[in-house]
Amino acid sequence: MGLFSTGGSFPAGLTPTPTKTLFGNNYLTFDSASGGGTFTQQFLPDVYEKEVERYGNRSVASFLRMVGAEIPSASDQIIWSEQGRLHIAYNAASANTTSGVVTENGHAVRVGQTVALIEAGTHPNDGVTWTADKVVKGVVSAVATNTFTVKAYGGSTLTAAGLTSGSSVTVKVFVYGSEFAKGTAGMAGSVDAGFQKFSNSPIIIKDKYSISGSDTAQIGWVEVTTENGASGYLWYLKSEHETRLRFEDYLEMAMVEGELAASGSGAIGDGFKGTEGMFAAIESRGNIYQNFNSGENALDNSDGAARSGLQDFDEILKNLDKQGAIEENMLFLNRATALTFDDMLGAVNAHYNGGTSFGVFNNSEDMALNLGFSGFRRGSYDFYKTDWKYLNDATTRGLGGNIDGVLVPAGTSTVYDQSLGKNIKRPFLHVRYRASEADDRKMKSWITGSVGGVYTSDVDEMNVHFLSERCLCVQGANNFVLFKTASQVA
Repeated sequence: MGLFSTGGSFPAGLTPTPTKTLFGNNYLTFDSASGGGTFTQQFLPDVYEKEVERYGNRSVASFLRMVGAEIPSASDQIIWSEQGRLHIAYNAASANTTSGVVTENGHAVRVGQTVALIEAGTHPNDGVTWTADKVVKGVVSAVATNTFTVKAYGGSTLTAAGLTSGSSVTVKVFVYGSEFAKGTAGMAGSVDAGFQKFSNSPIIIKDKYSISGSDTAQIGWVEVTTENGASGYLWYLKSEHETRLRFEDYLEMAMVEGELAASGSGAIGDGFKGTEGMFAAIESRGNIYQNFNSGENALDNSDGAARSGLQDFDEILKNLDKQGAIEENMLFLNRATALTFDDMLGAVNAHYNGGTSFGVFNNSEDMALNLGFSGFRRGSYDFYKTDWKYLNDATTRGLGGNIDGVLVPAGTSTVYDQSLGKNIKRPFLHVRYRASEADDRKMKSWITGSVGGVYTSDVDEMNVHFLSERCLCVQGANNFVLFKTASQVA
């Protein structure tokens, strides 16, 4: 593997550019100490008045604008409920294969229902010896609070029907119907729908830029420009606009990175409650795929062979089938993972976007390309892939942290809104900001002091304040996938 060395204007170590002071290193210098001439000499230097934009567009925000929406709220807490599974199934019940008694605390199985008991096979990491799952079907003859008894169709006992003999055999269970004899009473009991409630609460985000009145009148020889179009020879204009741009990035970054303060944590002890960001929500309620097509992926593969990127991706598709099976999904990836996808898709078909509907882009491939997305179809799913600058920028997640990308379902989810008292359709990912007739806290900005035409105090300074109060709602998190890098040991 080659080595990459850095030098010149691309430092090996990062030094923060923003400073709390207005001047100092903020200005370019022209003097003998820096290897140049001096302004006291009679010869005019050839000066480049404009700054070189060596980092291009430095803003990292835009992710939530592409995948979500911003909706006002008038409460300290956002509460919603999500539908649970329709069918009855248990992943780790315990079966006595002689008596037929299956133990599952608080189950919802009823007498007369037909069930399938699945004993998982073995998949050793030698690529040779495999044992298939064992499946036995039967009808439930008796139930108690934490147990139910199954009479097998295929034998006198569950053992005779095909399960391993034992008093506590781990089985998966699902109900697939019912059977009753002629002239018998109907089904006893009923099953109530489950209720799953989720919540999040907004945090207050603030920033400020301050400058003395005298320094606002300090002319410079460098014409400064910013990403939002501000320009001029007054350096404070650049600093003020960069503070605004940085704050706008924080509005998104806080929603992505937010963490809830744990009980007993130092943050909650000082009165900070935190908020659940996207990464935290997916880690808590969504899907995590580790080491996508990594160099050491043979360690994880069940058949002992090195996985391909396509095999990895197909595993993700199989999991999506078990969740909401949302047809259209968006992939936001760092550079390494994006290149892995390119290699994977290029190996399958050089024209891998064939058959993609581009429905989320109004069925326009051109619109998708203009927004930086490329599409492809695999199985019954459409995917739109793009680079996520936030994961590549050297001053954000590009520093590290093991996040390689995220899969976000496109479209909307139906949830019950506790405040409105009805079912609503919302993007799976959306921001709720505090607002009322008295105050809109989506993005507030105001000036205090005695400079710039504002006279709120006798202090000779201008203070530009920024404030927002918001939180992120990640609904249907089971349809999201977080790509992470995890440690592996051979």
